[in-house]
Amino acid sequence: MLNHSKSNKILNKMTLSVVLILIVSSVGAQQLNTAVQVAVDTNKASAKAQVRIDKLNDQTDDLTGQYRNILNEIESLRAYNKQLEAVVGDQRVEIDSINKQMTTLEQTNRGIIPMIIEMVDALGKLIEADIPFKKAERQKRLANLEIMLGKSDTSTSEKYRKVTQAYGIELDYGSTVDAYQGALPSGKQVNFLRVGRTTLIYQTLNQEVSGWWDAKQNKFITLDKRQNSAIKEAIRVAKKEASPDLAGLPVLGAKAAGGQ
Repeated sequence: MLNHSKSNKILNKMTLSVVLILIVSSVGAQQLNTAVQVAVDTNKASAKAQVRIDKLNDQTDDLTGQYRNILNEIESLRAYNKQLEAVVGDQRVEIDSINKQMTTLEQTNRGIIPMIIEMVDALGKLIEADIPFKKAERQKRLANLEIMLGKSDTSTSEKYRKVTQAYGIELDYGSTVDAYQGALPSGKQVNFLRVGRTTLIYQTLNQEVSGWWDAKQNKFITLDKRQNSAIKEAIRVAKKEASPDLAGLPVLGAKAAGGQ
């Protein structure tokens, strides 16, 4: 019986040992599995962290590049602004100069405009007092000048140029000879011969009647028919239809008038 009891005790101890070994082995395996899982999770986390780090590095590089580009743009803008400031400064100087010129010009205009108006007025008086050659043409030129004086879109220099041009034309009349067709105050069409601005002769188109402008009587006076031939020739010369030869032209005066 004792042997059987000892055998049971030994068997129980062995069973307990086996159970303890199994328990220990099970705990170790679980710990190992846990450790392995931790390692795997750690590796995955490390990989994800590395990916994030790489992305952050890429973003940092991009931001660094953008920052450098911005710095370059800022430098370019500074250089441009500096140049622009110089240009604006020059423009301000130019504007000041123009304003001063405009002030001077305005003062000059205040002096020139009245003078131009007086010149046009004097021109009108000259045309009225002069012998009546090409009167309609000259009065039309005068009227155009008067209209121009009232135009605000015509510069003072242009007004002055037009007026002096008209004066130049009037001055040329004093040293030229001209023949043209026109009308007497009665409306009758005749050929006129102008010598300077002192002599104005007419002859009818059929060359039968001639006359001249008598400034003292302020009207046309009929000439002796014997002068028709010389006047006809003088008109041809003035029209460049014959060689110049005014020797036969009558000396006009009160005695030369042979009619009304």
